Amino acid sequence: MAYLLSGERSSLADASPSYPFGGIVRWLAKVHSARARRVALTQLLELEDFRLDDLGLCRQDIVEAIRNPDRSGALAHRRADRARTWRPYY
Repeated sequence: MAYLLSGERSSLADASPSYPFGGIVRWLAKVHSARARRVALTQLLELEDFRLDDLGLCRQDIVEAIRNPDRSGALAHRRADRARTWRPYY
């Protein structure tokens, strides 16, 4: 067993929050941001197709973003792909 110096803390102490309600505050912030994301994606679904096309998105991209919330950069990636291949109509 290794001895700790007086200035070192164990990994258990590093993982514990500095105050007891820190975990609750972080959880509430996570829930709030997830709800805000769902609301924003739902509002995007309400847009007309030509407006979504102006943004470089389609409805399927938004549906996939709602189904897979862990892939946060998926919409930005799809927009960037479409921006590279976009050609003006004139």
